[in-house]
Amino acid sequence: MSDIGDEKPEIPDRAPDCLKCRHFRITWEPAFPRSCAVFGIKCRNLPSMEVLLSTGRHCFSFALKEGLK
Repeated sequence: MSDIGDEKPEIPDRAPDCLKCRHFRITWEPAFPRSCAVFGIKCRNLPSMEVLLSTGRHCFSFALKEGLK
């Protein structure tokens, strides 16, 4: 068997910074001021923390906003 194309994504060792992610959104809802466009969630905490609490894994969908390093 060939290992080509069988690579698994690297598991992040810490939660990504949602504030630097292109999928992070601010809502107008005071009860749920933060959201993630990828997961379709609105929450009080950062979405990456909600993903960790729900799945037991750090977010794989982080994508750095354009213009940030």
